[in-house]
Amino acid sequence: MFVLATAGHVDHGKSTLLRALTGTDPDRLDEEQRRGLTLDLGFVWSRLPGGRPLAFVDVPGHQRFIANTLAGIATAPAVLFVVSADEGWKPQSQEHLDAVDAFGVRTGLLVVTRADLADPSAALAEARERLAASCLGAVDAVAVSARTGTGLDALRRELGALAAAAPQADGDAPVRLWLDRAFTVDGAGTVVTGTLTAGRLTVGDHLELAPEGRPVAVRGLQCLGADADTVAAPARVAVNLRRTPRAMVKRGQALVTPGSWWRTGTVDVRLDEEGVTLPAEPLVHCGTAMTGARVRPLGPGAARLRLRTPLYLHIGDRLLLRDPGSRRLTGALVLDVAPPELTRRGAAATRARELAAMPDSTELTVQLRRLGLRRRDELRAMGVTVPGDRPPAATDGPAADHVVSAGGWLLDPAYAAGLGSGLEDAVTAHQQSRPLDPGLPVTEAQRALRLPEAALVEALATERLLVRNGRLYRRDAPAALPAPLREAARELEADFRSAPFRAPTGQRLRELGLTRQALAVLVREGRVARFGDIHLPADAADRAAARLRVLHGPFTVGDCCRALDTSRRVAIPLLEHLDRTGVTRRDADTGRRTLRDG
Repeated sequence: MFVLATAGHVDHGKSTLLRALTGTDPDRLDEEQRRGLTLDLGFVWSRLPGGRPLAFVDVPGHQRFIANTLAGIATAPAVLFVVSADEGWKPQSQEHLDAVDAFGVRTGLLVVTRADLADPSAALAEARERLAASCLGAVDAVAVSARTGTGLDALRRELGALAAAAPQADGDAPVRLWLDRAFTVDGAGTVVTGTLTAGRLTVGDHLELAPEGRPVAVRGLQCLGADADTVAAPARVAVNLRRTPRAMVKRGQALVTPGSWWRTGTVDVRLDEEGVTLPAEPLVHCGTAMTGARVRPLGPGAARLRLRTPLYLHIGDRLLLRDPGSRRLTGALVLDVAPPELTRRGAAATRARELAAMPDSTELTVQLRRLGLRRRDELRAMGVTVPGDRPPAATDGPAADHVVSAGGWLLDPAYAAGLGSGLEDAVTAHQQSRPLDPGLPVTEAQRALRLPEAALVEALATERLLVRNGRLYRRDAPAALPAPLREAARELEADFRSAPFRAPTGQRLRELGLTRQALAVLVREGRVARFGDIHLPADAADRAAARLRVLHGPFTVGDCCRALDTSRRVAIPLLEHLDRTGVTRRDADTGRRTLRDG
């Protein structure tokens, strides 16, 4: 289906043309019929000679109904721009063209109507010149008379050519269906309508009603009055919502794919005009939504908008800013849906320079170059294309041309390389300052690099770093312990050979020069094992279990002391360790223990 907004000139000229093309009057309200004036959006459709369906959204021409006009233009993939031969270019024509320009509609067709009342050449020439200066550029044009039928066949052929040449909609894109009508159907419940510009809707889909975020389900679909199981963009679609009260839906809301859009109340934008002076509180139009906003100018052509009502947006979306005190319409391109706070002196000017150089591309590499790192689901919600992960190459550090993936995070390769270098420096500094404790804890490295998750640290570790037991070491660091600690460990091992279950006393540890920190190093290196406040050989637990197996039946702490030739000071923490590891079982009533099988 091809969908056009019919805009540009006097209401009766557009409405008459649409009646001639479709056989249906777009002015559906009684007051519109009585006054001969389009007040709200009208929806009609027809088929081209080849059978292709064609839908029209008729927008009001009068400036008093500009909000309705903008809601119709914003959601249409193309525009049928209408100018009458007898009246020529009018102020509302320019206003409609400004809206087309602001929303970035690039596909269109010019129609000069009422060619039976005046020579259309003058109106045609002026309209062509005006449209050429907009984002529509040079467009084809047709002069017609709806009353006599002159030119209507040529118009249908041009519409067919326009539809065939229009860019294809992305059928796999997430849905954001801006609602333009909501009503109740007997026996069906709440029905909403809108122009589907991308993606597809299917009966049974679970969506969100934006901006409230309320979950909704698709009970039924219609396209051009016919029931459908699936509707693909572009299309006019009516959606029957399951168990959704009519009072909860209205124009300006949207049905969106959950998790695929960024709900935001603050956006940074690039204005279409650098020298424009914005009002302090413009009205912001996006799709069929309209909300107030406060503007913070950042620099030439750049501004920050704080929205009164959040919008579900992607990077690259188009907004229209309207001055409620005048007829000025200004287009704006969304560059950042989650902008940083501006707190320092001069931050606004710095941000303006950043925005001036900021691309609107939603390619992953482009956005990661700006962001550094971001969660995968957040990037998708911003509108960034996130393809399948590519693992980093097995080189010294993250590959220069590969996005780095760690858990749910994606990192720019250059940013990751910088973090990896910083991580090496941190490990080296830790090793030099604490030779007895050379391994930098991963959690400490996370804080030093200001990373959101510890899992990122291991992903950033270069080939010169080793991750072991939650710590980072340099691979080229000396493996041997410092000489004094190595000698103390040998003496302690000699003590254990003669009495493996006699824990060294505090006096003996001081004689050996073994501080708490030195003992922790020996434990980490696997030279000794710690049980509570005592230290024993590394294999003490296994050796104790072997000796205790010679005790037949339940045994007491005293039995354990005699079997191991040790004291209660050692036996109790050792037995508690055996309990925790499932080697022994303690009877709560008698306090006796038995060894488990195996």
